This record gives sequence, structure tokens and C-alpha cells, in this order.
Amino acid sequence: MPETIANKPAVVLLSGGLDSATTLALARAQGFACHALSLDYGQRHNAELAAAHRIAQAANVEHKVVLIGMNAIGGSALTDAAIAVPDHATDGIPVTYVPARNTVFLSLALGWAEVLGAWDIFIGVNAVDYSGYPDCRPGYIAAFQRLAQLATKGGVEGGEFHIHTPLIELSKADIIRTGTRLGVDYADTVSCYAADRDGRACGVCDACRLRAAGFKAAGIPDPTRYR
Repeated sequence: MPETIANKPAVVLLSGGLDSATTLALARAQGFACHALSLDYGQRHNAELAAAHRIAQAANVEHKVVLIGMNAIGGSALTDAAIAVPDHATDGIPVTYVPARNTVFLSLALGWAEVLGAWDIFIGVNAVDYSGYPDCRPGYIAAFQRLAQLATKGGVEGGEFHIHTPLIELSKADIIRTGTRLGVDYADTVSCYAADRDGRACGVCDACRLRAAGFKAAGIPDPTRYR
């Protein structure tokens, strides 16, 4: 483990899903002292927050949940009960896209990083097996990292923030294989966009389909609890 990394503080965005749990495991494996951040943004699948708590507790890392209530502006099937979560694949950017979500999430992570004296932020975005969200793409991440330098006291005073996206080029199967190797218990995670209060999955939304296909391709039993 490089001495430059060992015990360096890092903020890890932890939704409670499969990807973020794997991202946390990777950050810890690299030697970072992780601080997990979850956002209660009015998501209909808020069972993922309980999952995030379980994951952080199992990893023995600090965990904060910040209430931001993006359901106040709506515009997404994840934050507006009047918009149904699709049960089939759609073309283009789907209605499960939450307007500016990752920009808001990363901004809060950046703020906490400044408070902690951390220069490293981890987010589990993926540009291979994903739903076409614009804020999961490499160009967006590179732009936000440039913004971080201009928008913060730490950045303008010479510090350098790094936005880590260790999953961005991995298939869902490769993510699952990686997490399994690192000891992630995927039974603790919730990925479903329409999960019930107990975290049980619908099995038909885009997130469920990608997850199930990933476990099948990885040749690893799927521990997901379905309704």
C-alpha cells in the first residue's frame, strides 16, 4: 500500500446500491480512510438508505445521511409519484433520470471533503452497463473535477481534488466479480428503482434488469430479494 494513500481521508458517495457498495470496497482496499455520504433526496426507493447504513456499518466507516428533498422539484420517476417507473427498456435518457442529481451529490461530497481536509471523492458511476444518464459519463466527471478546483477555497489555494470513478469502464459482471473478491455482501444492497419498504425488488425496472444480467454474466448467485 503506497504511503501516500494509506489513511488519507476520502468521501465516498454511498447510495446503498450494488455499484456504490463496490466503490466503497475499492476505496478501502486502496487504503483510504473512507467517510460515506448518502443523500435522502425524496427517492421513492428510500429503502436504499437503510441498505447504505448496513453497508457502512459492515465496513466500519463513518456514515452521514443528508436530507436534500429533490422531490420538491420532481421531474423524475424516482422523485415524483405521478411518473411511473418503466417496466421495459426505453430509448434515450429515461424518466428515471433525476435532473442534476450527480451534480448536487458531488457538490455536497465536495463540501464535506473540504471540511475533512480530503482531496479524494469516490462515486460509482458507470458508462458501460448504465441507463444513458448524462451525469455518469467521463466528460461530465472531468468537467466537475475542473469545477472543483475553481469553486473551493482548497482548490484556489493550490490543493487538487480528484474525483475517482473506479467502475466507469467496467461491465456490471466485472463490478460484481470485483466486489465479490473484496468481500462485498450484495444481499445488503438495494438497486431497484421501485423497491418496497423492506427493500424487495420489482424485478422488471431497468436497474433490476441490469443487476440480474450482471450476476448471470458473472456466474455468481443473485442474492436479490424480489417481491
